[in-house]
Amino acid sequence: MQFFLASFLLLPFLLVCIVESLLKHFIPKKRKSVTGEIVLITGAGHGIGRQTAYEFAKLKCKLVLWDINKHGLEETATECKRLGAKAHTFVVDCSNREDIYSSAKKVKAEVGDVSILVNNAGVVYTSDLFATQDPQIEKTFEVNILAHFWTTKAFLPEMMKNNHGHIVTVASAAGHTGVPFLLAYCSSKFAAVGFHKALTEELSALERTGVKTTCLCPNFINTGFIKNPSTRLPRWLGGKESTCQCRRHRFHL
Repeated sequence: MQFFLASFLLLPFLLVCIVESLLKHFIPKKRKSVTGEIVLITGAGHGIGRQTAYEFAKLKCKLVLWDINKHGLEETATECKRLGAKAHTFVVDCSNREDIYSSAKKVKAEVGDVSILVNNAGVVYTSDLFATQDPQIEKTFEVNILAHFWTTKAFLPEMMKNNHGHIVTVASAAGHTGVPFLLAYCSSKFAAVGFHKALTEELSALERTGVKTTCLCPNFINTGFIKNPSTRLPRWLGGKESTCQCRRHRFHL
């Protein structure tokens, strides 16, 4: 009975999505040109950050790549250059506010003013609340949300001055639902979603309509942090569970 009720409630939403998709298919929205923009991507040494860098490289952007992993950064930069883009690498610890601020000054001096900021860097520790060490909880929040504040404070002023720019917040589906054994991670991603929403409203209130915002909430992706991800329908859609092999733990939504 619960399944049929949930399915019935889902139908209007699905119909709206279908109509919207059809309209966009036949009347496509003009795509934003990013050619020549200076794009800074945190966590660009692997995973989503690396793939994002490749896509921007194809669009002939000038890339600024941040990561704590020098080897991973160099690999990303090499491929971006092969794709025809200029790529500048900076080894940055996104859990360290002063490192972020000092690196931001170097970027402005050596490359220029960033016009697209992709806050992608993230960490995850998979264990129950009591097994998660206090420094691990602190590190999760330092990288997954506090770094967003420091990078945005560093690069947003010039965007606002020019009324041109884009702040991209890479959050997670875990920013909308709680997951056992990912308590700190989910909490930090909920905060990232809230950061995006509040920043969007603040820019609107300040009438900086030329500075855009985007929040990405991907599901589990096998980037090396989450191992062998797989999902099923959650309970509110009539399913029984969602599961994922996450290092040592198997958890259910």
